[in-house]
Amino acid sequence: MTDLIRASRHLPARAALPTLSVAPIHIPVPDRPRPLALRVTLPVPAAGQGPLPVVLLSHGHGPSLYLSSLDGYAPLAGFLAGQGFLVIQPTHASSRSGGLGADAPGAPLFWRMRVAEMTAILDRLDEIAALIPGARPISGAAPRPDRDRIAAIGHSMGGQTVGMLLGARLTDPTDPAARDVNLIEPRIRAGVLLAAPGRGGDALSAHAAAAWPALNPDFSHMTTPSLVVCGERDDNPHLTTMGPAWHADPFHLSPGARALLTLAGAGHGLGGIAGYDAKETDDEDPDRLEATRRLMAAWLRSTLDPTDPVWEQAVAALRDLAPGLGWVEGR
Repeated sequence: MTDLIRASRHLPARAALPTLSVAPIHIPVPDRPRPLALRVTLPVPAAGQGPLPVVLLSHGHGPSLYLSSLDGYAPLAGFLAGQGFLVIQPTHASSRSGGLGADAPGAPLFWRMRVAEMTAILDRLDEIAALIPGARPISGAAPRPDRDRIAAIGHSMGGQTVGMLLGARLTDPTDPAARDVNLIEPRIRAGVLLAAPGRGGDALSAHAAAAWPALNPDFSHMTTPSLVVCGERDDNPHLTTMGPAWHADPFHLSPGARALLTLAGAGHGLGGIAGYDAKETDDEDPDRLEATRRLMAAWLRSTLDPTDPVWEQAVAALRDLAPGLGWVEGR
C-alpha cells in the first residue's frame, strides 16, 4: 500500500455497509419510444432501516460500449450505497448500449431527453423502490427513498445533464427552439459535477462548436448547492481551447457552487470513477479514486444534512494528511 493510499484513507467515511444491486428495472418516460432501463444499488435492507437519501447518477458519453449505461460507474455506485445512499443509474438515450440510436431525434447527445429521464426517475421513486426484488424478503418492506434528501451526480456529459437539473440554462445557437432553456428540478437538493463541460462560445474548439453546439451552458442560474470536481490534467483540446481550467467553469460562473475540488495529476477519469480496468479511464489510480469518492460522499452527507460536519473534516484531512492528492477551494 502506498503512502498516498494510506493518506487517502484518512479521509472520513462510514464503515461500509453490505450492498444490493438490481438491474434492469424499467420505467416509462414521456415521449421516449421505449422504457428507460435503470440499475439501483442500495444498502442491504434491514429491519428498522429508515428512509434512504437518494443519488441519481448520470453517466458520460465516453467511448466504451457499456460504461455509459447502467453497467458503468461501479466504483462510485457501490461506494455510495455502502455509505447509506440509494443510487439510481439510468441508461441514457445517448448510451451506445441500450440507448435510442444514432439516427433518433436528438442524437448524438440527447441533452433534452437525458434531463427528462432523470425527472421521470424522480416522478417514480416509490414505484422504483417497490420493484427492487430481494429487498422485501430481507426486511419485510420495500426500501423507502427520502424525498427530502435527493442529490444528483454527473460525469462528463452527465455533468451537463445534472447542471441543467441544478439550474444551468442552455442555448443551442443552431436550434431556434432552444433559447435559454430552463429545466431546473427543485426536488434535487444537492449536486456534484465531475469533469463537466464548461462554458460554450469562444471556449469551444472549432470542432466542438460545429459538432456539438449544445455544449453552451449558462451557469449564472445554477443555484442549487453544488460541488465541482476537476482533474488537474484534464485537457480536452478536441472540445475546448481553455485547457483543464474549462472544467472549473461551473464553479466560477455559478452562484450555487459551494466548493471546487481539484485532483492533483488527474485526467478526465478522476482516478477511475467510470469503471475498473476500463479503456476510457485515462488515469486509473486508487489514490485518486479513493479521494474522489470519499470527498464526494462527505459533501453529499453534509449538504443533505447540515448538522453533519463530515465535509469540513474531510477538507481538513485532505489539507493536513493528504495534500498530494488535491485541494479544495470554497466560498
